[in-house]
Amino acid sequence: MKKLIIASNNGHKVEEIKEILQDFDLEILSLKEAGIYVDVEEDQDTFLGNAHKKAFEIYEALPEEEKEVTFVLSDDSGLAVDHLHGAPGVYSARYAGEGHDDQANNVKLLSALQGVQEDARGAKFVSAVVFLGKGVDLRVEGEAKGRILEALYGEGGFGYDPLFYSYDLEKTFGEATAEEKNQVSHRAHALKKLMKELKIIEDRLGF
Repeated sequence: MKKLIIASNNGHKVEEIKEILQDFDLEILSLKEAGIYVDVEEDQDTFLGNAHKKAFEIYEALPEEEKEVTFVLSDDSGLAVDHLHGAPGVYSARYAGEGHDDQANNVKLLSALQGVQEDARGAKFVSAVVFLGKGVDLRVEGEAKGRILEALYGEGGFGYDPLFYSYDLEKTFGEATAEEKNQVSHRAHALKKLMKELKIIEDRLGF
């Protein structure tokens, strides 16, 4: 069985990707599960640029024999708020500064939007996904549209999920079940595009 290494140790993200790609005959591993400890600096100015850099550097770090049977899937995702001209964007995970957590990021976002009316709080989650390996370099993007609420709702999800009201679900990602979110999330849309492309070439890739 061929391997797919997800270029992340974010447990929520890894489980979401495993769930969506479960139909493929692949052993899916996080970086930690694969014993890979490569720290890639995400210094590109687009989600796709960061995703490709991560996938490329991790794939290049594999032993030559592993490159024959291993693919790397990398995603870079974040929140783009209309009123903030697309911020926090590629800085979503470190919006409140390096070493800060989801709570600090949410507090900063609420502060930045204080006093902004509902109709000006439009936002979207964006996910760029890269699937890289011998003979394959696929790049796709997905979006989920909604708006930022004035308080957190729900205990589920992670990151900005409790603030993001999904137009598809008519509730926040924080209030949604994992199954509901996986149907409409930005990452789900990107991965569904990826699945369609992989279905076309899966025989050639050997899984």
